[in-house]
Amino acid sequence: MDLYGRVFDLIDMRSFSNLWYWIALAVLWSTSSHWVLGVPFDLIQRARRRGGQAAEDVATLVGVNARRYLYIASEAGLWIAAFTGFALAVLFVLGFGYGVEFCQAVFLLVAPTTLVGLWSVRTAHRYAKRAPSGEALYRMLRWHRLGVQAMGIVSVFVTAMWGMWMNMVVTGL
Repeated sequence: MDLYGRVFDLIDMRSFSNLWYWIALAVLWSTSSHWVLGVPFDLIQRARRRGGQAAEDVATLVGVNARRYLYIASEAGLWIAAFTGFALAVLFVLGFGYGVEFCQAVFLLVAPTTLVGLWSVRTAHRYAKRAPSGEALYRMLRWHRLGVQAMGIVSVFVTAMWGMWMNMVVTGL
């Protein structure tokens, strides 16, 4: 057997039976729910409890990141939407139409992440419109995080169910 064959025997290249895929999925959703509009959630909690410099930092970071998201959305939003839609369509057709497991796995990572991006732009719009401060700002950020976590729970559940189904089909269980 050649080196190429040995490497692929050692490393399972199927996505849903690969431990690294599941680690990446966990890290993706852990990171997505920790960073709320670019602000670490522990800083938001500290600002809510103690106020002071942490509260000023949260307000500054949310303002900067919200303006940044809105600027990107207004300047390149159409191109981003077009490219993302095209990429998701290609991944979906290749993955679920032609049965390419790698494309299925990438689609199940990227599609929900796209929804998180849209949710972040929506929250940035709400921030720009209302300019909340203090407890109203923390409430808005908690609701944003709760929405991201709900998307994560649904995404992990759907991915796990689909991954188990694919593993049963491929291995013949």
